[in-house]
Amino acid sequence: MTQTRVRLIGSPRMAVAALSTQPGRVALPLVNGKDRRRSYQKGPVTLRGQRVPETTTDQRLLDSRGSTEWLHADPWRVMRIQSEFVEGFGALAELGPAVSVFGSARLGAGHPAYELGVQVGRRLVESGYAVITGGGPGLMEAANKGALEAGGTSVGLGIELPFETGLNDYVDLGVNFRYFFARKTMFVKYAQGFIVLPGGMGTLDELFEALTLVQTGKITTFPIVLLGRDYWAGLIDWFRTTLVAAGTISPDDVERILVTDDVEQAVRFVVDQDHLHTEVR
Repeated sequence: MTQTRVRLIGSPRMAVAALSTQPGRVALPLVNGKDRRRSYQKGPVTLRGQRVPETTTDQRLLDSRGSTEWLHADPWRVMRIQSEFVEGFGALAELGPAVSVFGSARLGAGHPAYELGVQVGRRLVESGYAVITGGGPGLMEAANKGALEAGGTSVGLGIELPFETGLNDYVDLGVNFRYFFARKTMFVKYAQGFIVLPGGMGTLDELFEALTLVQTGKITTFPIVLLGRDYWAGLIDWFRTTLVAAGTISPDDVERILVTDDVEQAVRFVVDQDHLHTEVR
């Protein structure tokens, strides 16, 4: 039987194993006491030498004495983001036809726009659609109220904010989100169109998101209605006199938006566009 003689050279931290049985064979060093020939599989990744960990993945999982900083690291955030999409898709996949309604959280009962919101929610349900809002107070609450009182499905997609009070009392299907982008995906994915009541930054954010997705062809045949001529007239004029005039948008980008004071016209526009899109498909 052939025997292997090992000769250690150098310091204990860097030893060379000279394998004398095979002339010309390159000896592999021990690095920090670890044989470089040893392989360690970490999922699909192969580690050798100094990269071989002292503990296994299971050991680190079950060791509760470790740091909790991982809770705030990006890999863990990715898992939370994924879970929000999974929960949102699961909750809304069987919702059926729906329309997302946006508007200010600051305009409450007693404001003329609040009653418009109630009427929008009611008429959408009577036309066979669920109502999706941001789930907050003000005009979001109004649309949810109209939908619920009409016997329809009233959806609220809440967002974690330092000053929000949670979902309003007229939501009967609610999903709360940490991340705006996950929430915004649900507003578009499960809606046949947008009806936009007077609102501020959040409302404008959702409006311009939809306009961008339509302009770039990411969504097709997606009706967008601005409800309240006096409120939205300045924005539409700016589109035409500044953006179209400068060539940064086309006239079609503006013409696809319906601006009206009439709830019936707003709902009918969305319904007609949805039916047209369904027939084309």
